[in-house]
Amino acid sequence: MAVLRYALPCAAAIGLAGLTTLAGAQTDVIATVRDDPSVVRSSFYLPVRDGTRLAVNVYRPADGGKARAGRFPVVFAFTPYRARYRKDGELVDLIDSTTFGLRDLVHAGYVVATADVRGKGASFGARRGFLDQTEAHDGYDIVQWLAARPYTTGKVGITGCSYLGGSAMLVAGALPPALKAVFAAATDIDKYAFVRNGGITAQFNTRPDEPLDVDLASVPVDADRDGALLREAVADHVRNTPMAPLWAGMPYRDSVSPLTGNRYWEEVGPYTHLKALQSPQLAWYLWGNWNDEPTEQIIQAAANLDAKLIVGPGSHCEPPKVFDIVGEQKRFFDRYLKDVDNGIDREPRYSWWQERQGGGTLVHRARLPGTGIGRTAIYLTAAANDTPAAVDSGSLSLRAGTAAPRPFRVDYDVATKDYFQFWPSPLDGKGLTFTSRPLAADAAIEGFPILTVRAAIDRPDGNVFGYLESVDPTGKVTMLAFGRLAMSHRKTGVAPYNHLDLPYHSGLRADVAPATPGRAETLTFALSPRAYTIPAGHRLRVTITGADPRQRNLPAIRDALARTVTLTTGAASHIDIPFTAPVRFR
Repeated sequence: MAVLRYALPCAAAIGLAGLTTLAGAQTDVIATVRDDPSVVRSSFYLPVRDGTRLAVNVYRPADGGKARAGRFPVVFAFTPYRARYRKDGELVDLIDSTTFGLRDLVHAGYVVATADVRGKGASFGARRGFLDQTEAHDGYDIVQWLAARPYTTGKVGITGCSYLGGSAMLVAGALPPALKAVFAAATDIDKYAFVRNGGITAQFNTRPDEPLDVDLASVPVDADRDGALLREAVADHVRNTPMAPLWAGMPYRDSVSPLTGNRYWEEVGPYTHLKALQSPQLAWYLWGNWNDEPTEQIIQAAANLDAKLIVGPGSHCEPPKVFDIVGEQKRFFDRYLKDVDNGIDREPRYSWWQERQGGGTLVHRARLPGTGIGRTAIYLTAAANDTPAAVDSGSLSLRAGTAAPRPFRVDYDVATKDYFQFWPSPLDGKGLTFTSRPLAADAAIEGFPILTVRAAIDRPDGNVFGYLESVDPTGKVTMLAFGRLAMSHRKTGVAPYNHLDLPYHSGLRADVAPATPGRAETLTFALSPRAYTIPAGHRLRVTITGADPRQRNLPAIRDALARTVTLTTGAASHIDIPFTAPVRFR
């Protein structure tokens, strides 16, 4: 592992005694939350180690609108999306998010704290970067301050999904002594491999920054009655590092960012902080959903952190309807923050929803989904007579056909009206499609499919996208899994963490090389994981394209990319699918 070009300040530099006095008497200003007399709230500015004031909200259990006596464990959430703000005249409060169930935790005897990261919401300061070590230090300071309150037990948990899940992992990597339990979803273990999956940026982390007036809609802290401090804080945000240019300016894993002056991908890890994340001090529970790109990273994180894991159906941060994720969170925190012997630590470590059209089953295992399951090679072959007339690129077969070139012109006009499409739609007519015969029996997929294609392009670089789909007898297509790889990133290597034996593309400058136009190269890459039972009578389909509508930067990059991709069918191009039993076609 490379030497990191930043330093984590010593915890002793701030000291627990110093943290206990940072916010002063502001925490004595409490108010009943809306019409809920069982919760009281206070908000204030908390100075962290460099003096920057962060907007913090604390919610305490109450009886009749009065804070309940006693000490309670804390659950913390750290957000860039404004913990409290007004929209169309209505108050939007993170404590009421159905994804996180924070109000339920207060009702269950927890103190809940939320805070805006520096440079966002009502907090002062400017963001140096996205989930960087400055935010890690800020989270450390907030956790330790909360642990020192006279109304807390000194034990803190942290929760979040998407960016907030990244915040949870980030703060855990700083290892504040009071942090004992992490409940995180839809985040990553390797930010480079996620943001630039296969060397290709897509929708995550490429959208433009919000205008400053968005932060001005934040609710001022209690003492800021006229909003003057809020306006002063938001004025700081003009100095924020722009997120999309930050990522775009670092094409390689070892790139030095011109905006931060260091090898920034290594700073944000999180795999570069594995020693801290694997500390026996921390208990982990990770969750995700199958129709969500970060689930690939969540499963790999579970493998590296010895975490409990649950995966449901649905999209990004969508609370699954088939199990109670908020209840799971409470059980987890009860066990590790309240020492309740509820058996959660003796259950099978991994659970996931095995989907089937119209339903599914929740399974529990002592192994991660897909581990220990062999893959079946299915070949991209020349067209077969029984291939549906609308799909004429070729077929999928258990036997490799004759090698044949299949050129296609890359269609860069793939944009849709969806600004943030968490799961891709079928791309019929945008590339090549290969369809199998109907299944003779149900076929259950579990784990990561791996796609290998032999391809040539007409320029030094180009992108290849692969999609695994199910087609029902009426022609309706269900997207099961997808992946991507730039031709220049085709070289594979050994990952610096447990990568579940999947193809690993380092992204290091020395490993990235242009293609020779017209010369065929082999590209191998994993598709997103899935647990799905395809019914008998349905067909499998693989689609290959050179562009994807979730690439927001397509207009800026298309002129430098391949115009034509030529795929070689036969033994050289195949998809290896983790079926739980031998697959049979009619």
